Amino acid sequence: MLERYRLVVFDADDTLRQTTVPGKPCPHAPDEWTLKPGVEDLLKGVRWGEPNAPMFGLASNQDQIAYGLVSLEMAERLLRDLAYAATGNVPGTEALQLCPHAREANCECRKPQPQMLLNVMNHYSVDPEDTLFVGNAEEDREAAVRAGVTFMWAADLFRAEEPSREAQHQE
Repeated sequence: MLERYRLVVFDADDTLRQTTVPGKPCPHAPDEWTLKPGVEDLLKGVRWGEPNAPMFGLASNQDQIAYGLVSLEMAERLLRDLAYAATGNVPGTEALQLCPHAREANCECRKPQPQMLLNVMNHYSVDPEDTLFVGNAEEDREAAVRAGVTFMWAADLFRAEEPSREAQHQE
C-alpha cells in the first residue's frame, strides 16, 4: 500500500510511538517510549528510499521544547531514534521535521499548518499528489488537506485495536 507513494510522512507521537511515562504527551528521554503495535512489522518491510520504494519523513509538533521540558537536541535525537526503530534507517535531517513552538504561538510550522509537510516534500522534490501523510489527530488530517497530500489515519494503516476516527464518527 505504501509503495503507491513516492513519499510517506508520519506524525510521531501516538502514530509511530507511545510514551511509557503516564501523563507525558511525548517522550523527554530515550527510555520513555516504545513503538506502537504493528509499526515495526509494517515499516521494516518497506525498502525505504530504494528504487520504486517510497522515501520516509516525520512531521511532529514538539511543544514540550517551548515549555522547557525537553531540549531541541534531545527532541531531534528522539525523532532520529524513532525513525531507526521503525524503519531500520535514518533519513537526512531535513526529512525529520519538528515544530518546537508552544501550542499558543500561532507559528507557521505547527500542524495544522502545512509547512513541515511542505519542507519534507521540498527536501525530496516530491509533489503533493505523490505524498501520503499518516497521523492520529485532526490537526494531522488538516495539515494534509492544507498541503494537498493524501491523509491516512494511523489506526487504519497499522490496523490498531482501537477504531479509527472515521469509524468512531460513523458509530
